[in-house]
Amino acid sequence: MAEAASRLRSLAEQLLGVPLPVRLRTWDGSEAGPPDAPTLVVRNRRALRRMLFKPGELGLARAWVAGDLDIEGDLYTALDAMAGLVWERGEDSRTLAQALRDPEVRAAGRELLKLVGPPIPPAPPREEVRRRRHLHTRRSDKQAISHHYDVGNDFYEIVLGPSMVYSCAYWEDGGSLESAQRDKLELVCAKLGLKEGQRLLDVGCGWGSMAIHAAREHGVSVVGVTLSQEQAVYARKRVADEGLADRVEIRVQDYRDVVDGPYDAISSIGMAEHVGAERYLEYASNLYALLKPGGRLLNHQIARRPQRDETAYETDRFIDAYVFPDGELAPIGTTVTQLERAGFEVRDVESIREHYARTLRQWVARLEADRDRAVRLTSPGRTRVWRLYMAACALAFERNRIGVNQVLAVRTPEPGTSGLPLRTRTWNS
Repeated sequence: MAEAASRLRSLAEQLLGVPLPVRLRTWDGSEAGPPDAPTLVVRNRRALRRMLFKPGELGLARAWVAGDLDIEGDLYTALDAMAGLVWERGEDSRTLAQALRDPEVRAAGRELLKLVGPPIPPAPPREEVRRRRHLHTRRSDKQAISHHYDVGNDFYEIVLGPSMVYSCAYWEDGGSLESAQRDKLELVCAKLGLKEGQRLLDVGCGWGSMAIHAAREHGVSVVGVTLSQEQAVYARKRVADEGLADRVEIRVQDYRDVVDGPYDAISSIGMAEHVGAERYLEYASNLYALLKPGGRLLNHQIARRPQRDETAYETDRFIDAYVFPDGELAPIGTTVTQLERAGFEVRDVESIREHYARTLRQWVARLEADRDRAVRLTSPGRTRVWRLYMAACALAFERNRIGVNQVLAVRTPEPGTSGLPLRTRTWNS
């Protein structure tokens, strides 16, 4: 009988219709494929059963999270090589149903079944969230946020570093992650034009970094809201340690329940991805109502590329099941349109896509450097989720599959005076 790696490689190439771009090593110790390529390690037959019962990205993700699959060699090179098979097949790619009409593919499928062993579907890893319809109610949003952010503050300290900023940094050549995150916070403050004595609402305040920076460096009073209990506890301690309790209030509160406007400015950094397409106009309208006339919103948000048929858009199955339940991405044009529909005047859009790729690579490096501790704080599966998620996202930003944008919008009063300088990009000088 042929070695498992050779059989599996041949079957995979028949099913996929293209050469497999990585080397394979299987549970019997056999190897097949390009000698210089990264190695995809198939530790057991259970990995194949996971992919058989959930073909595509989710089956691969389950096998990875459970430890049934691994990669030896450079993770980025391996993911980049496999992207065309998993993430970048395009809208015109052949579906599984179409592929199975090919007699040779059906024959390969029968051979794969013989290799797989008993056809019993393995249970999903415990880190997986049961897939559900994206409701975006207050209760479902709180559950989704808790899944993602209440992993443990010690774990996030490993990944994010002392800044505890979980969004794209703003890099200068030679700068550190810490300085790049400080520069990002200052960039947001500059775009908002913060002045001493003003009120700032920080929506999705995370561990309090933006609120603390704005209060300490610009003398504003800040209300930060989050749905994560663990974030709030951590942020409140940081605020107290900085001596800013008289200027910064951290609330566990849904943004839809904030009623103590008006505010001079609102920052929303990496939060709007959780809102959902059906709720986005409501989100924008609520923030518009909370601003005083002339007030500014800085909306910092990940964007996806538009599709020819937008009704066919589906969320990434791995991220929805393991990372951001109910998270949704929209094209930047859709975001701008919704902000304008809510009444905002959009004054500036800045893409900082390459900055996020660099940020994510730093986070992956931090996680890999302290992986054993991360496993102790969470679980082997959770650590594998984060390593794969961040590395794959870094490549997605580098390849322009997704982007990130800062949108500056104003609640321009009726006479039309926006309050912005004639040359707005002075904040980049």
